[in-house]
Amino acid sequence: MRGLHFFNKQRRFPNIENTIFFTYDEQIQKLINEKQLIISDLETTKSILQKLSYFSLVDNYKDIFTHKPSGKYLHGVTFEEITAFYYFDEELRILFLKYILHVEQYLKSMLAYYFCEKHGTQQSAYLSVKNYNCTQKNLNQINHLITTLVKTISLPSHYRYIIHYAKTYDNVPLWITVNALTFGQISKMYQYTTSDIRSKISLNFSNISESQLHQLIRILANCRNICAHNECLYSFQINEAIPDMPLHKELKLPQKNGQYSIGKKDLFAVVIALRYLIDTKDFKQFKKELNQLILSAFKNCPHLTPQVLFSKMGFPTNWKNL
Repeated sequence: MRGLHFFNKQRRFPNIENTIFFTYDEQIQKLINEKQLIISDLETTKSILQKLSYFSLVDNYKDIFTHKPSGKYLHGVTFEEITAFYYFDEELRILFLKYILHVEQYLKSMLAYYFCEKHGTQQSAYLSVKNYNCTQKNLNQINHLITTLVKTISLPSHYRYIIHYAKTYDNVPLWITVNALTFGQISKMYQYTTSDIRSKISLNFSNISESQLHQLIRILANCRNICAHNECLYSFQINEAIPDMPLHKELKLPQKNGQYSIGKKDLFAVVIALRYLIDTKDFKQFKKELNQLILSAFKNCPHLTPQVLFSKMGFPTNWKNL
Protein backbone atom coordinates (compact mmCIF):
# COMPACT_ATOMS: atom_id res chain seq x y z
CA MET A 1 0.00 0.00 0.00
CA ARG A 2 1.31 3.44 -0.90
CA GLY A 3 1.44 6.30 1.58
CA LEU A 4 -0.16 9.68 1.36
CA HIS A 5 1.74 12.63 -0.07
CA PHE A 6 3.20 14.84 2.62
CA PHE A 7 4.75 18.15 1.63
CA ASN A 8 6.55 20.84 3.59
CA LYS A 9 7.11 24.37 2.40
CA GLN A 10 10.51 24.71 0.84
CA ARG A 11 11.33 27.93 2.68
CA ARG A 12 10.86 26.18 6.05
CA PHE A 13 12.53 22.90 5.12
CA PRO A 14 15.20 23.60 2.49
CA ASN A 15 16.10 19.91 2.16
CA ILE A 16 14.37 18.73 -1.03
CA GLU A 17 13.97 15.29 0.56
CA ASN A 18 11.11 16.70 2.62
CA THR A 19 8.99 17.11 -0.53
CA ILE A 20 9.61 13.64 -1.99
CA PHE A 21 6.93 10.96 -1.88
CA PHE A 22 7.79 7.79 0.06
CA THR A 23 5.73 4.64 0.40
CA TYR A 24 5.10 3.39 3.92
CA ASP A 25 7.75 0.71 3.44
CA GLU A 26 10.23 3.34 2.26
CA GLN A 27 9.37 5.56 5.23
CA ILE A 28 10.12 2.66 7.58
CA GLN A 29 13.40 1.84 5.88
CA LYS A 30 14.40 5.48 6.03
CA LEU A 31 13.78 5.51 9.79
CA ILE A 32 15.78 2.32 10.28
CA ASN A 33 18.70 2.92 7.92
CA GLU A 34 19.17 6.68 7.95
CA LYS A 35 17.77 7.70 11.34
CA GLN A 36 18.79 4.56 13.26
CA LEU A 37 15.38 4.22 14.88
CA ILE A 38 14.65 0.80 16.36
CA ILE A 39 11.57 -0.78 14.78
CA SER A 40 10.70 -4.27 15.96
CA ASP A 41 7.31 -4.84 14.29
CA LEU A 42 7.10 -3.70 10.67
CA GLU A 43 3.39 -4.35 10.20
CA THR A 44 2.37 -2.54 13.38
CA THR A 45 4.62 0.37 12.44
CA LYS A 46 3.05 0.57 8.98
CA SER A 47 -0.42 0.49 10.50
CA ILE A 48 0.45 3.38 12.85
CA LEU A 49 1.91 5.43 10.01
CA GLN A 50 -1.29 4.89 8.07
CA LYS A 51 -3.38 6.14 10.99
CA LEU A 52 -1.23 9.07 12.08
CA SER A 53 0.97 9.99 9.07
CA TYR A 54 4.74 10.36 9.01
CA PHE A 55 4.59 14.13 9.44
CA SER A 56 2.20 14.10 12.41
CA LEU A 57 4.15 11.42 14.22
CA VAL A 58 7.80 11.54 13.21
CA ASP A 59 8.39 15.11 12.05
CA ASN A 60 6.45 16.65 14.94
CA TYR A 61 8.14 14.63 17.69
CA LYS A 62 11.57 13.69 16.41
CA ASP A 63 13.43 16.66 17.94
CA ILE A 64 12.98 15.49 21.50
CA PHE A 65 14.57 12.11 20.75
CA THR A 66 17.34 13.01 18.30
CA HIS A 67 20.99 13.90 18.49
CA LYS A 68 20.96 17.43 17.04
CA PRO A 69 24.30 17.46 15.17
CA SER A 70 23.69 14.17 13.33
CA GLY A 71 19.89 14.29 13.09
CA LYS A 72 19.81 10.62 14.11
CA TYR A 73 17.83 9.19 16.98
CA LEU A 74 19.49 8.70 20.33
CA HIS A 75 20.87 5.20 20.79
CA GLY A 76 18.10 2.77 21.71
CA VAL A 77 15.09 4.96 20.86
CA THR A 78 12.21 2.89 19.49
CA PHE A 79 9.26 3.63 17.25
CA GLU A 80 7.01 2.61 20.14
CA GLU A 81 8.61 5.32 22.28
CA ILE A 82 7.84 8.05 19.75
CA THR A 83 4.29 6.73 19.40
CA ALA A 84 3.88 6.84 23.19
CA PHE A 85 5.02 10.46 23.19
CA TYR A 86 2.54 11.28 20.42
CA TYR A 87 -0.27 9.94 22.59
CA PHE A 88 1.10 11.86 25.58
CA ASP A 89 0.79 15.05 23.53
CA GLU A 90 -2.71 14.03 22.46
CA GLU A 91 -3.77 13.61 26.09
CA LEU A 92 -2.09 16.94 26.85
CA ARG A 93 -4.30 18.63 24.24
CA ILE A 94 -7.42 17.02 25.69
CA LEU A 95 -6.48 18.17 29.20
CA PHE A 96 -5.70 21.77 28.29
CA LEU A 97 -8.75 22.07 26.06
CA LYS A 98 -11.01 20.86 28.86
CA TYR A 99 -9.99 23.66 31.22
CA ILE A 100 -9.65 26.35 28.54
CA LEU A 101 -13.28 25.63 27.64
CA HIS A 102 -14.21 26.43 31.26
CA VAL A 103 -12.66 29.88 30.84
CA GLU A 104 -14.25 30.35 27.42
CA GLN A 105 -17.74 29.61 28.71
CA TYR A 106 -17.25 31.88 31.73
CA LEU A 107 -16.13 34.78 29.53
CA LYS A 108 -19.03 34.28 27.12
CA SER A 109 -21.47 34.35 30.01
CA MET A 110 -19.99 37.47 31.62
CA LEU A 111 -19.56 39.38 28.36
CA ALA A 112 -23.19 38.76 27.39
CA TYR A 113 -24.42 39.68 30.87
CA TYR A 114 -22.58 42.98 31.29
CA PHE A 115 -23.06 44.07 27.67
CA CYS A 116 -26.83 43.46 27.82
CA GLU A 117 -27.00 45.05 31.27
CA LYS A 118 -25.70 48.29 29.75
CA HIS A 119 -27.04 48.23 26.20
CA GLY A 120 -30.16 46.08 26.34
CA THR A 121 -31.12 42.80 24.70
CA GLN A 122 -31.73 43.85 21.10
CA GLN A 123 -29.24 42.51 18.55
CA SER A 124 -28.98 46.02 17.15
CA ALA A 125 -27.00 46.91 20.30
CA TYR A 126 -24.05 44.61 19.64
CA LEU A 127 -24.23 45.35 15.91
CA SER A 128 -23.76 49.08 16.52
CA VAL A 129 -20.30 50.63 16.29
CA LYS A 130 -21.18 53.29 18.86
CA ASN A 131 -21.44 50.66 21.62
CA TYR A 132 -17.75 49.78 21.34
CA ASN A 133 -14.55 51.65 22.12
CA CYS A 134 -14.69 53.24 18.70
CA THR A 135 -11.43 55.14 18.31
CA GLN A 136 -9.89 55.78 14.91
CA LYS A 137 -7.32 53.09 15.69
CA ASN A 138 -9.99 50.50 16.52
CA LEU A 139 -12.57 51.34 13.84
CA ASN A 140 -11.50 48.83 11.17
CA GLN A 141 -11.27 45.96 13.65
CA ILE A 142 -14.64 46.85 15.19
CA ASN A 143 -16.27 46.91 11.76
CA HIS A 144 -14.71 43.53 11.03
CA LEU A 145 -16.05 42.20 14.35
CA ILE A 146 -19.54 43.47 13.60
CA THR A 147 -19.42 41.87 10.14
CA THR A 148 -18.60 38.57 11.86
CA LEU A 149 -21.50 39.03 14.30
CA VAL A 150 -23.91 39.78 11.44
CA LYS A 151 -22.83 36.60 9.65
CA THR A 152 -23.20 34.60 12.86
CA ILE A 153 -26.88 35.47 13.31
CA SER A 154 -27.82 35.47 9.62
CA LEU A 155 -30.14 32.86 8.16
CA PRO A 156 -29.77 30.15 7.02
CA SER A 157 -27.76 29.07 10.06
CA HIS A 158 -26.15 25.86 11.31
CA TYR A 159 -27.29 26.69 14.84
CA ARG A 160 -30.86 25.72 15.72
CA TYR A 161 -30.99 28.19 18.62
CA ILE A 162 -30.15 31.08 16.30
CA ILE A 163 -32.78 29.92 13.80
CA HIS A 164 -35.36 29.72 16.62
CA TYR A 165 -34.72 33.21 17.98
CA ALA A 166 -34.40 34.80 14.55
CA LYS A 167 -37.68 33.31 13.29
CA THR A 168 -39.67 33.50 16.54
CA TYR A 169 -38.56 36.89 17.91
CA ASP A 170 -36.80 38.51 14.94
CA ASN A 171 -34.02 39.16 17.45
CA VAL A 172 -31.00 37.14 18.61
CA PRO A 173 -29.85 38.41 22.03
CA LEU A 174 -26.14 38.43 22.74
CA TRP A 175 -26.42 35.64 25.31
CA ILE A 176 -27.58 33.42 22.43
CA THR A 177 -25.07 34.70 19.86
CA VAL A 178 -22.00 34.17 22.05
CA ASN A 179 -22.55 30.43 21.97
CA ALA A 180 -21.77 30.41 18.25
CA LEU A 181 -18.65 32.57 18.56
CA THR A 182 -15.10 31.25 18.75
CA PHE A 183 -12.82 32.02 21.67
CA GLY A 184 -10.83 34.28 19.35
CA GLN A 185 -13.97 36.24 18.46
CA ILE A 186 -14.90 36.54 22.13
CA SER A 187 -11.38 37.81 22.82
CA LYS A 188 -11.83 40.47 20.11
CA MET A 189 -15.22 41.47 21.46
CA TYR A 190 -13.77 41.86 24.95
CA GLN A 191 -10.86 43.88 23.53
CA TYR A 192 -13.09 46.38 21.74
CA THR A 193 -15.99 46.70 24.15
CA THR A 194 -16.02 49.75 26.40
CA SER A 195 -13.70 50.02 29.38
CA ASP A 196 -16.49 49.90 31.99
CA ILE A 197 -17.66 46.51 30.70
CA ARG A 198 -14.10 45.13 30.52
CA SER A 199 -13.52 46.33 34.06
CA LYS A 200 -16.65 44.62 35.38
CA ILE A 201 -15.60 41.36 33.75
CA SER A 202 -12.02 41.53 35.06
CA LEU A 203 -13.30 42.09 38.62
CA ASN A 204 -14.57 38.50 38.55
CA PHE A 205 -10.92 37.39 38.64
CA SER A 206 -8.56 38.04 41.53
CA ASN A 207 -5.85 40.67 41.07
CA ILE A 208 -6.15 40.98 37.29
CA SER A 209 -6.54 44.23 35.38
CA GLU A 210 -8.68 44.43 32.26
CA SER A 211 -5.59 44.67 30.03
CA GLN A 212 -3.94 41.69 31.74
CA LEU A 213 -7.12 39.67 31.29
CA HIS A 214 -7.13 40.43 27.58
CA GLN A 215 -3.54 39.22 27.18
CA LEU A 216 -4.21 36.06 29.21
CA ILE A 217 -7.28 35.10 27.21
CA ARG A 218 -5.39 35.71 23.95
CA ILE A 219 -2.84 33.02 24.81
CA LEU A 220 -5.65 30.66 25.85
CA ALA A 221 -7.39 31.31 22.53
CA ASN A 222 -4.16 30.47 20.68
CA CYS A 223 -3.69 27.32 22.72
CA ARG A 224 -7.32 26.33 22.15
CA ASN A 225 -6.77 26.51 18.39
CA ILE A 226 -3.73 24.23 18.66
CA CYS A 227 -5.73 21.72 20.69
CA ALA A 228 -8.80 21.88 18.44
CA HIS A 229 -6.76 21.41 15.26
CA ASN A 230 -4.80 18.47 16.67
CA GLU A 231 -1.43 20.21 16.35
CA CYS A 232 1.69 19.63 18.41
CA LEU A 233 1.14 21.16 21.88
CA TYR A 234 4.06 20.30 24.17
CA SER A 235 6.36 22.76 22.34
CA PHE A 236 3.66 25.46 22.08
CA GLN A 237 5.00 28.96 21.32
CA ILE A 238 3.31 32.26 20.44
CA ASN A 239 4.70 35.60 19.31
CA GLU A 240 2.91 37.82 21.82
CA ALA A 241 3.96 37.32 25.45
CA ILE A 242 1.62 37.41 28.42
CA PRO A 243 2.29 40.23 30.91
CA ASP A 244 4.61 39.81 33.87
CA MET A 245 2.40 38.43 36.64
CA PRO A 246 3.08 38.05 40.38
CA LEU A 247 3.48 34.30 39.81
CA HIS A 248 6.54 34.91 37.62
CA LYS A 249 8.24 36.58 40.56
CA GLU A 250 6.96 34.15 43.21
CA LEU A 251 8.27 31.16 41.26
CA LYS A 252 11.60 32.95 40.72
CA LEU A 253 11.53 32.13 37.03
CA PRO A 254 14.84 32.64 35.21
CA GLN A 255 15.47 35.94 33.45
CA LYS A 256 17.60 37.04 30.54
CA ASN A 257 18.40 40.70 29.97
CA GLY A 258 15.80 41.63 32.57
CA GLN A 259 13.04 39.61 30.89
CA TYR A 260 11.57 36.29 32.00
CA SER A 261 12.86 33.60 29.65
CA ILE A 262 10.08 31.08 30.36
CA GLY A 263 6.42 31.31 31.26
CA LYS A 264 5.77 34.14 28.79
CA LYS A 265 5.15 32.66 25.32
CA ASP A 266 5.23 28.91 25.96
CA LEU A 267 3.02 26.18 27.37
CA PHE A 268 3.91 27.17 30.91
CA ALA A 269 2.50 30.63 30.15
CA VAL A 270 -0.79 28.88 29.41
CA VAL A 271 -0.56 27.12 32.79
CA ILE A 272 0.03 30.49 34.48
CA ALA A 273 -2.98 31.95 32.65
CA LEU A 274 -5.15 29.06 33.83
CA ARG A 275 -3.97 29.59 37.41
CA TYR A 276 -5.45 33.08 37.27
CA LEU A 277 -8.59 32.28 35.28
CA ILE A 278 -10.00 29.08 36.79
CA ASP A 279 -10.90 28.59 40.43
CA THR A 280 -8.48 26.97 42.87
CA LYS A 281 -10.36 23.69 43.06
CA ASP A 282 -10.34 23.27 39.28
CA PHE A 283 -6.71 24.28 39.05
CA LYS A 284 -5.66 21.72 41.65
CA GLN A 285 -7.41 19.02 39.64
CA PHE A 286 -5.83 20.31 36.42
CA LYS A 287 -2.37 20.26 38.01
CA LYS A 288 -2.93 16.75 39.36
CA GLU A 289 -3.93 15.45 35.94
CA LEU A 290 -1.05 17.30 34.28
CA ASN A 291 1.47 15.81 36.68
CA GLN A 292 0.08 12.31 36.08
CA LEU A 293 0.43 12.82 32.33
CA ILE A 294 4.02 13.98 32.64
CA LEU A 295 4.91 11.03 34.88
CA SER A 296 3.34 8.64 32.36
CA ALA A 297 5.42 10.22 29.58
CA PHE A 298 8.63 9.52 31.49
CA LYS A 299 7.47 5.97 32.21
CA ASN A 300 6.63 5.20 28.58
CA CYS A 301 9.56 7.09 27.06
CA PRO A 302 12.75 5.88 28.77
CA HIS A 303 14.99 8.19 26.70
CA LEU A 304 12.99 11.26 27.70
CA THR A 305 14.53 13.33 30.50
CA PRO A 306 12.85 15.99 32.66
CA GLN A 307 15.45 18.51 31.53
CA VAL A 308 14.62 18.04 27.84
CA LEU A 309 10.84 17.85 28.25
CA PHE A 310 10.55 20.81 30.63
CA SER A 311 12.80 22.88 28.41
CA LYS A 312 10.51 22.26 25.43
CA MET A 313 7.39 23.00 27.49
CA GLY A 314 8.90 26.07 29.15
CA PHE A 315 8.34 24.51 32.58
CA PRO A 316 10.61 25.33 35.54
CA THR A 317 11.65 22.44 37.75
CA ASN A 318 9.50 23.90 40.56
CA TRP A 319 6.36 24.18 38.42
CA LYS A 320 4.34 22.17 40.93
CA ASN A 321 4.70 25.03 43.42
CA LEU A 322 1.98 26.90 41.51
